[in-house]
Amino acid sequence: MNILNIIFQKLCCPILVLVLAIVLSSCNKGKLEIEQNFPFEVEVMPVPKDIAKGGTVEIRLRIIPSGDYAETEYFLRYFQFDGAGELRFYDESPYQPNDLYPLSEKQFRLYYTSRSVVAQSFDIWVSDNFGNERQLKFQFNSKD
Repeated sequence: MNILNIIFQKLCCPILVLVLAIVLSSCNKGKLEIEQNFPFEVEVMPVPKDIAKGGTVEIRLRIIPSGDYAETEYFLRYFQFDGAGELRFYDESPYQPNDLYPLSEKQFRLYYTSRSVVAQSFDIWVSDNFGNERQLKFQFNSKD
């Protein structure tokens, strides 16, 4: 009986440890992980190089995420560092520099209206609620 007891201990202990390891590892697999943070790119259609004072340029943009998560929110802010002008979303009020504005669509149009007779430069930042951000630079020469 001693020999059977020793054989039983030598076989059952490793099997029991293996079963326990399998059970414990399967517990972690029971959690469903949903990826939420998807980096994105911003596609910009070509824009004119020149603009006259009072002239308006249409800027077409499209956010292209690397994945899809329904609760991702996108935002826009801009800052003009040369010249003077106004940036607006469709026919809404002009954006204020450095303020954060929510974007309701991934494909949209902005309109920049020149308010000066010198070259104008500004940056647009598109960000999401996960901290991803893309910077876009725009520069227009003065047109007589």
